[in-house]
Amino acid sequence: MRSAFVGRTAVAAALEANGLAPYVWPATYAVAELVAVTARMSPGRELYVSLRHRSDAIRLLVWDRHPHHGDRDLATLCETRRRRALWLLAAVVDDWGGEWGVCEAQPPQLGIKSWVMLPR
Repeated sequence: MRSAFVGRTAVAAALEANGLAPYVWPATYAVAELVAVTARMSPGRELYVSLRHRSDAIRLLVWDRHPHHGDRDLATLCETRRRRALWLLAAVVDDWGGEWGVCEAQPPQLGIKSWVMLPR
């Protein structure tokens, strides 16, 4: 997936089909922000989007194949840029009482995982 529009449309359809319409606005906003920022950080690479409803919460994950930075300073700068780009997402998630984060994928996977959890 490389399009925020496709992400929003797919997430909205999945939530509505499963009786989770109250989550449509924050979840579609979150996926659009995550996909847009991730696409900028990993241009031309495919993204993976996962949406789950578990334990009375929506869990959204966007995983990209952003390369690992061997230089610690460069890795810190890259993470800082990604987090700053997601400031509006942070405000929306906080308003809904949720959590979000960014972490490096665990081997054997490569890249970065950005996630959002929205409680019921």
